[in-house]
Amino acid sequence: MKSPRALALAAAAVVAAVAVAAVAQPGAAGPVEARFASARTTVEQPAPAAPAALPTHYTVLLAEDADRAAAEAAVTAAGGRVLRENAAIEALVVEGPQSGFIEAVAASEAVFGAATARPVGRTAAAVGQGSSAAPGHAAQGPAGLDPLDAQLWGLAMIGADAARATEPGDRGVHVGILDSGIDASHPDLAANVDLALSRNFVTDIPVDPNGVVLDGPCEFEGCVDPAGHDGSGHGTHVAGTVAAAANGFGLSGVAPNVTLVNIRAGQDGGLLFLQPVVDALTYGADIGLDVINMSFYVDPWLYNCLDNPADSPAARIEQRTTIEAMRRALTYAHEAGVTLVGSLGNNHEDLGKPRADASSPNYPSQSAYQRPTDNRTCVTLPAEGPHVIGVSAVGPSGIKAAYSNYGTEQISLAAPGGYLRDGAGTPSFGTPGNLILSTYPQHVLQAAGDVDAAGEVTQQGAQKGIQRACGAGGCGYYAYLQGTSMAAPHVTGVAALVVSRFGTPDPERPGTLAMPPDAVEEILLAAATERACPAPVVSYTDVGLPAEFDAPCEGTPEFNGHYGAGIVNAAAAVAAR
Repeated sequence: MKSPRALALAAAAVVAAVAVAAVAQPGAAGPVEARFASARTTVEQPAPAAPAALPTHYTVLLAEDADRAAAEAAVTAAGGRVLRENAAIEALVVEGPQSGFIEAVAASEAVFGAATARPVGRTAAAVGQGSSAAPGHAAQGPAGLDPLDAQLWGLAMIGADAARATEPGDRGVHVGILDSGIDASHPDLAANVDLALSRNFVTDIPVDPNGVVLDGPCEFEGCVDPAGHDGSGHGTHVAGTVAAAANGFGLSGVAPNVTLVNIRAGQDGGLLFLQPVVDALTYGADIGLDVINMSFYVDPWLYNCLDNPADSPAARIEQRTTIEAMRRALTYAHEAGVTLVGSLGNNHEDLGKPRADASSPNYPSQSAYQRPTDNRTCVTLPAEGPHVIGVSAVGPSGIKAAYSNYGTEQISLAAPGGYLRDGAGTPSFGTPGNLILSTYPQHVLQAAGDVDAAGEVTQQGAQKGIQRACGAGGCGYYAYLQGTSMAAPHVTGVAALVVSRFGTPDPERPGTLAMPPDAVEEILLAAATERACPAPVVSYTDVGLPAEFDAPCEGTPEFNGHYGAGIVNAAAAVAAR
């Protein structure tokens, strides 16, 4: 469901920028659920004695129809130099002085604004990998598929098993995973990842400007990971839910026959830079991706605001620039035929009624300050960007997970995201079985102590529900996570099935299919399983959470703030016509 407010904000940003011319995020992890540490295997390097001076790179966004020469002249006059461009959104990547550059370059009529090319996003999922209890007995998944699919209650909830009999997915449908990467060596993913099309748009950053660890020591020469590597695990988990292969091994995804493309824009530490995000979106559009999954939030601002009085002039310009750059990139991808799916975030918040923000900016470390938010002029991205299908998370019982964001302005659909505290009063309460099981990199689990050097799951890993499957292609590992990041790929997988079922051959790319994203969204919304509000206000105090988590549910059975048009339904979607 597209947000009229987000579209209006994008237009307002243009006006606001012209006037300027005459930047732990709560959404990333719930305060009551521990985030799974993204420990990594690293190349041994000495720890830095002091933070090294980092080059200051900026994204400079040209004003619409502006003269590029004039914009380059403004960059030079402000003490910068152009490094490269993203012509799709009329942006320059430049290097410039650490202070004063943003205000100086934004004074040019040829420039919309500028933002520091630093981490401006965070994966929205790692709310918890499980408790220390045994996996428990959550709702059961479909039988008769891959061995671990019986643990995938999410597949059963959305009818993915029934849908597979009609449409398992077409290899000519390409799904982009805009995340921390994909472990293309995983036996359940290797056959489905197109490494030739995959790209890594980030360079690892060991520490932030304050000397606080961001990504940790670099794993590969030049701090650039290969396109088939995931140093975090988040992207691999997302990819498995979308399209783990149905190969009689491990587990399978919602659309097991489609092609995955890694368009990595996320740091190992969980953040995403503005420039890599827009580069990944426009690249994905240019190569003809059909669907892109975006399980992240734009940072360093929990909310990017047009003119927040608590922010400095430079911070205001940065946020306006972020809003406009994302608007251009999302629109570019949509117009190129990409269906865009995004997670709503894990801040247990009605996005149409945001609370005050005390967490921004969250980069560099120790930079946050108290700031009010205004629903009319502040947005969280990409969920509130144009053309994004926003997804909330539900647990095995179908209730909105306590951590999940919601709200009638931004939501489109609900999907299984896992909820550790579901099943109160039953043996499944507080157990990993309530979460989402999916593919995970071995090296990340080994660094966390969940898998030992010999590849065996440790006692610690077993308590978290870590699973191992071995066959002729080697051993694959699987972990439980919960979050709206786990919900979004369920919708992404169903979108890929819709394109597989109803798409037409793309004349520009032989062997591939294409389908207008508005038509895909229409089918997804119409086929969803309607779910009415369970109560005017859903309280989670009975499972030990404070009243802050109480979530008003506004709307009708046909469309409301907790479930949107309903829980995504794969079986109904592929039978829609």
